[in-house]
Amino acid sequence: MMAKTITILVVDDDELHLQFVQHALKEENVEVYTAPNGKTGLALFLEKRPQGVLLDLVLPDIGGMQLLPQMLAADPGAEIILMTGNYSTESAVEAIRNGAGDYLNKPLDLPRFHQRIRRLVADSERRQRAKWLEQEVIETFTLEGIVGRSPLMLELFDRIRRVGPHFQTALITGPTGTGKELVAQALHRLSRNSSKPLLVCNCSAITETLVESELFGYVRGAFTGATADKMGLFEAANGGTVFLDEIGELSLPAQAKLLRILQQREVQRIGSPTVKTIDVRVVAATNRKLRTLVQEKLFREDLFHRLSMIEITLPSLSERKEDLVLLERHFLERFNAKLNRNLRGLTLRAQQILARHDWPGNVRELENVIGHASMFSQSEMIDVHDLPEYLRVPARAEAQNDGMMSLEKLQRLHARRVVAQVEGNKFQAAKILGISRNTLYGLLSDDDPDAAT
Repeated sequence: MMAKTITILVVDDDELHLQFVQHALKEENVEVYTAPNGKTGLALFLEKRPQGVLLDLVLPDIGGMQLLPQMLAADPGAEIILMTGNYSTESAVEAIRNGAGDYLNKPLDLPRFHQRIRRLVADSERRQRAKWLEQEVIETFTLEGIVGRSPLMLELFDRIRRVGPHFQTALITGPTGTGKELVAQALHRLSRNSSKPLLVCNCSAITETLVESELFGYVRGAFTGATADKMGLFEAANGGTVFLDEIGELSLPAQAKLLRILQQREVQRIGSPTVKTIDVRVVAATNRKLRTLVQEKLFREDLFHRLSMIEITLPSLSERKEDLVLLERHFLERFNAKLNRNLRGLTLRAQQILARHDWPGNVRELENVIGHASMFSQSEMIDVHDLPEYLRVPARAEAQNDGMMSLEKLQRLHARRVVAQVEGNKFQAAKILGISRNTLYGLLSDDDPDAAT
């Protein structure tokens, strides 16, 4: 694949230095625009949308430090490098803190300058491929369904690619519905043993009495009902990967047994004197704050450190709303194939409603919304009336008075909203809210402590 030329804007009031930079960049695979002052530079930036900017700190009209936030506000993905003839540690730190990609001293050190530009070119080409060839990004993770081109997701993709071939244990954290199992699948697929099995254990679904037999297995006669040998999860996954979902729900005794496997890389079936050596990669996931659980003595600190050698945190959908359009298209294509439809897209006003939504259920909620709309749409374009009712109906009068409610009534209202957003799935709603189902049922009861007020 041929390398793509990127655009670099140089803003400097020193004509000789502009010529020097242009000459230095001749050998690089870049297109160069120049501006002698800040006003012209900002206009060129907004017109040309360069991937990189070399910005002089001192300009006759608008200083580089003032231009920096304006440019980043217009294009947060641009790499802006400040240049100055009067270097100071304080200004360098301030520039980096405000979003500058680097801070170079004038006159430029040519070897370092060329190295920095080449890195910029390489980074920009990678980001441009993801932006221009969205299908390539989707195909890279087709099996896992991970989709995104926002800076947060590109960093996540890069981290997964680097970690995949080498990890032994990894911890995936993030809110419910962000795709933690998809990341586990991606890590396994990119591992050296991707041909071996990936086995999944939902820790919240296993009772305390069954944990040991499910994870380690047992031999015939080990206990009442053990009528035949059973291989445990870790032994069955030997050579591959075990995905422990909802690891935060595992009891302390079960955590101790898991820690021994991770430390010794050995497994012993219940009732068997034989110890078997295993080679298993372990990926754990949770939407709970394990560090808090460690402080509360609800999660073993040694197990936490063993699991979190590599920690991958998934962003919520509200943190990467620039991915909404790409995700909408991805799910639309999926439901077109599944439902034998030929939907072309969403109307602008439907997109605006989705853009304004907070997405407490994250990507999983968006998938449900597009699936719902795909089934109900009667034209080639999904419109507002095709969206679920909770997105279409304006906030009711009680929502306008949230600030005047008691805390308990506000909790009840929020719980009802979340249940509505996940289409009545109380188990999923309880996970989103971070409470037990019994607590959720209490919040949804008809008893309203403020009803008489």
